[in-house]
Parts: sequence; structure tokens; C-alpha cells
Amino acid sequence: MTRDDLADIYRAYITCLNRRDWPALGQFVHDEAAHNARPLGLEGYRAMLEQDVREIPDLQFHIEMLISDPPRIAARLKFDCTPVGTFVGLAVNGRRVSFCENVFYEFHDGKIRQVWSVIDKAAIEAQI
Repeated sequence: MTRDDLADIYRAYITCLNRRDWPALGQFVHDEAAHNARPLGLEGYRAMLEQDVREIPDLQFHIEMLISDPPRIAARLKFDCTPVGTFVGLAVNGRRVSFCENVFYEFHDGKIRQVWSVIDKAAIEAQI
């Protein structure tokens, strides 16, 4: 798979997330997916994303930076949203916050198998 092919798959994955097209998630996420070394599988990964949307109903993923080096993707995702309650241990309670997430993905068989992510919690703390 080329760098451009992998980047295109990733952009389609982000579109899938922003549309909340959960039935299509299996096109992008491996059955043995893990997040920050936690094995979740596809169903657990989907449940994690669905929980994120319950906690942040206006959640939209915006790619700020994307580096493709097969079989890996590195991305900086930008968010401008209003979590309804506690988010990353902070009482945001419906206030609008902007922050980034730095995330690395490893693909296997053309699907996301490993995800390592860090949310810029300090940026949120500075806004609340």
C-alpha cells in the first residue's frame, strides 16, 4: 500500500466517524483493534466511539496534520466541541473547548489495528 493509499483510507475513516456511520466502521477498523494497549476488538472500539459521541454530541474530527508512512499514520486532530459533563477527568459541563489529539495508527490488512493517542488535556484545563 502506498503512502497516498493509506492516507486516503484514513481520510475515509475520519469521514465515517464524522457521519456516525457505525455499520461501516468495520471497513476501517480491524477485528483485533487495540487503543493505548487495551485490546478492544471492533465492537469495543465502536463502543468507545459511541461513548465519545454521547459525551460530546457535537464531536467532529478535523485533520490538522497527517503523515503517512505505511503501515503507520500519524495525525494531529483538532476539536472544537462542547462535552456535556466530565471529559478527560475535567468538569467541562457544556462549555465549548478547543483542543488537539496526537494519534498514531498502525494498519494491518488495510485496517486500523493499533491506536496510540494523547489528548492535550492542558489546553482544556486552560479554557475552563
